[in-house]
Amino acid sequence: MNESRHTPIHLRAGGTSMVVATDGGRLPRILHWGQDLGPLTGEVLADLRQAALPAVGDSPVTYPQPVPVLPQLAEGWLGRPGLAGDGDGRRWAPKFRDATHHVDEGADGGPLLRGTAHDPEYGLAAEIEIQVLAASGLVRQRARIRNDAAAPYRVDGLELALPVPPEATEILDLTGRWALERVPQRRPFHVGEWVRASRGGKPGLEHTLLLVAGEEGFGFRDGQVWATHLAWSGNQVLAAERTPAGTRHLAAGELLLAGEVVLGQGDSYQSPWQYGSWGLGLDDLAARFHRHLRSRARHPRSPRPVVLNTWEAVYFQHDLATLAALAERGAELGAERFVLDDGWFLGRRDDTKALGDWTVDPDVWPDGLEPLAARVRELGMDFGLWFEPEMVNLDSGLAREHPEWIFDAGHGPGLPSRYQHVLDLGHPGAYAYVLDRMSSLVGSLGIAYIKWDHNRYLLDAGHGPEGRPGVRRQVEQAYRLMAALKAAHPGLEIESCASGGGRVDLGVLEFADRVWPSDCNDPHERLEIQRWTGLLVPPEMQGTHIGARESHTTHRDHPLDYRAEKALWGHLGVEVDLLAADGETRAALAKWVAFHKEHRALLHSGTVVNADLPDAALRLQGVVAADRGEALYAFSVVERPATWPPGRVRLPGLDDDRLYTVEVVYPGEPPASGAVLPPWQRSGVTMPGRVLRLVGVEAPSLDVDRSVLLRVTGAAS
Repeated sequence: MNESRHTPIHLRAGGTSMVVATDGGRLPRILHWGQDLGPLTGEVLADLRQAALPAVGDSPVTYPQPVPVLPQLAEGWLGRPGLAGDGDGRRWAPKFRDATHHVDEGADGGPLLRGTAHDPEYGLAAEIEIQVLAASGLVRQRARIRNDAAAPYRVDGLELALPVPPEATEILDLTGRWALERVPQRRPFHVGEWVRASRGGKPGLEHTLLLVAGEEGFGFRDGQVWATHLAWSGNQVLAAERTPAGTRHLAAGELLLAGEVVLGQGDSYQSPWQYGSWGLGLDDLAARFHRHLRSRARHPRSPRPVVLNTWEAVYFQHDLATLAALAERGAELGAERFVLDDGWFLGRRDDTKALGDWTVDPDVWPDGLEPLAARVRELGMDFGLWFEPEMVNLDSGLAREHPEWIFDAGHGPGLPSRYQHVLDLGHPGAYAYVLDRMSSLVGSLGIAYIKWDHNRYLLDAGHGPEGRPGVRRQVEQAYRLMAALKAAHPGLEIESCASGGGRVDLGVLEFADRVWPSDCNDPHERLEIQRWTGLLVPPEMQGTHIGARESHTTHRDHPLDYRAEKALWGHLGVEVDLLAADGETRAALAKWVAFHKEHRALLHSGTVVNADLPDAALRLQGVVAADRGEALYAFSVVERPATWPPGRVRLPGLDDDRLYTVEVVYPGEPPASGAVLPPWQRSGVTMPGRVLRLVGVEAPSLDVDRSVLLRVTGAAS
């Protein structure tokens, strides 16, 4: 082999290959990331590197070249800087070199490449970690910057980048607002930057969750796709960048406020993990995230208990008799977890006051919450409680006693939002107070589950008394608080709720067991919200509740069967006012709860599939068992189609060579005797998976916001 050629490093696990060039003392450059290339010899890897190098003319700036995962201006990179910072106006264009690399087995399994490099003139050191995870094939990378010089160094930004190939010509990201999270939007991958930033101290309701690049027209089942996600619950930036020199990559990093990270001599700053997934279609890409979350030792293993949440039933109107009766009704329909929502603590009769005063209100609960918790457990359910630990009302005992614990950037506590301000957990006293109050209640009441809310953005997150930026510290303290509660109370589960889906990311999911995708329970909206949240979060970690007939956010009216079917596809809960519901409604709810329990082992372990239907008015979603022995699908009509009847729908995800029986099931109300149904629906059909994938079955004719469930069972092999 020609000695001028260098052998790249091949990281290979979980069906993914990543080929990384490490020659020349430079930082790592990714030559391939995606489909498994199989075992490659050193000769082949050296030739692969040669094949990936462009011809370079008079200037490397104007010609394409493999760009390091931490791009550097000093190497001719004119795009988004990998490291932005300075030392008193100097040391602003670092050049890391003399890099050394080695590979070992990383945490969570899978090969981990570590590279270290230095900039001796600036007195900076960089460490890069790149890993391919064995259980999922996800890739992840992070960087650490250390200041070895005597003078301080301010870090303004640290972004890593994952390259994507020329086939990635289209970008997909998500936007949204309160009660309408996860709205997809697409655009061509033009030259320039498409940047999505979150500056509110949490990812936010408008957060894109993932930034996806792929072949033009990619869908859930077809087209090569690559995506990035930042495992961080605070300010952040995701960017898709294409340069005239041919580079296309997806960058991610924490968005730092001015002066938030200043490194003294020997200090270091580590970026959050940047994750990357690829796939043949979005379902394949999402499955890697699902496998990763399910492979963790801390992933919930017990069946996800059916939840009865009190919010839409009673709001702030609490009393023992009413809530005990509600619990009894919940137990009758099969609920396994009772969650008391907002309104239980001192003086909390509405949302204008008392937030932060985490003491049970003796006027409402003269004997405390113990009688309710005891009754809940007598009924066979565990007990959960709502908190909003990071927030405070100015009209509260806590704010009056400790105004210095409220964020203030120099102009007072700032604008109220839902009458709320932010409690600065960076103050040791504030952190200790919240931990003590929460832990005491969890211990004394035997709380099994915390619904952890986070409603206000951190607009004015100044840490007192100087008013320095405190967002990063707040996120770290929230993580620390969750970890401390779980360590003190083994088995405690936490839901991440932030005005709905405002804090959904792999950072918080290191500590939370469930996310609340949206405050909207309208099934018309929930179908899409859950579908797109599912790009990252598997069904068992998404809270999906059956709400009232008239949605409290949209005021749409939906029959129970449609509300229940859309709630079926996650961690099921009920928010219907069971005290006002008649016996027929409660009996119907009990049927749906029983159906969910019968199928939740499949729903919470199988592979999520979504068909790419030609008519945007139709949806087909499902879950296929890991061994492809069974599946459950829902066919829905979400708008009035331009043509009718809908025609055939194909069932994705099954074993081509296995024989399956397909039948329509009705957990709730069966069709009227005069309903017009495709002939196969009356007795079912049995066909190979290949025929179901390529030919399909005639779809039922339905009105808007109506659905049917298809149960698919494989013949014994």
